[in-house]
Amino acid sequence: MKGCKMAMVRLVALIVLYTSLGHIPSSLGVILRTTDKIVWANEFEPIELTCLIESISTNNPRIEWKKIKNGVPSYVYFQNKISGDLENRAQLREPANILIFNTSRADTAEYRCEVAAIEDQRDFDEILISLAVRVKPVVPRCSVPESVTVGTSTELRCLENEGFPASQYRWFHNNEELPQDPKTSQRFVNFSYIINPDTGSLKFRRVRKEDAGKYYCQAKNDAGNAQCPPKTMDVCDVDVLGIFLQSCGGLMAVVTLIFVIYLMKRLCCYKSVYNGNNYNTPAQAPAVDYADADEGHFRHKSSFII
Repeated sequence: MKGCKMAMVRLVALIVLYTSLGHIPSSLGVILRTTDKIVWANEFEPIELTCLIESISTNNPRIEWKKIKNGVPSYVYFQNKISGDLENRAQLREPANILIFNTSRADTAEYRCEVAAIEDQRDFDEILISLAVRVKPVVPRCSVPESVTVGTSTELRCLENEGFPASQYRWFHNNEELPQDPKTSQRFVNFSYIINPDTGSLKFRRVRKEDAGKYYCQAKNDAGNAQCPPKTMDVCDVDVLGIFLQSCGGLMAVVTLIFVIYLMKRLCCYKSVYNGNNYNTPAQAPAVDYADADEGHFRHKSSFII
């Protein structure tokens, strides 16, 4: 009897000790675990979120799954059926795992597995799992100039916005990959360009004749890659004649403008002079009575006797 009493006392003391330390013997509560708390999946491929019940005494415990997106929870598995946006795309697998048949980018979220066991002393436990769905890049939009002049600077651009995680970019010249640092390759040591793998920019400081050729860009992440069709960039010599003709044309335009301004000023001066002088019809001289004059000239005088 004393031995049994001592054993019971030890068992109670052990239970109190475990409880005070935050540990509960597996036979007294439900305990969950998962193989991965952070899960990556490729879009359109299956993925399983594991919710393993390590210990439980209750038969037919209540199992629920919730999806938490932007802090807002919604049911995924409730009252023994799949619901929400995973309906017809997932199923519950024993003991409490969720299998998603074909993941989509919209499935990226946190998922919480909850198990309630009313017959256990610890009657509830939960596991939080983060799911991130990788999305393959789409064909990037590439911008390659058709023609550039030797010695000038130019930029080639490449961009796509669908891939997740964000794409890294690589450029190819005549089907040969351009190293990010040209000085690391004997083949491209004389090239003067800068590649930004995060933005997809390819900048040439000073274009050379050797830079001519076909260029294409590849966008890549953990889900796959995609590339744009090759585009040809021609490199032309400096057009000395064209520059000369342009200069002459510019000079002629300046001379013509000066001449027009000169003519306008002359015209304005002429109008000013014209308006400043009195051009009224001059007053007529007093009329002369030519008849009287003649008569006075030929008038017979009394002293004139025929």
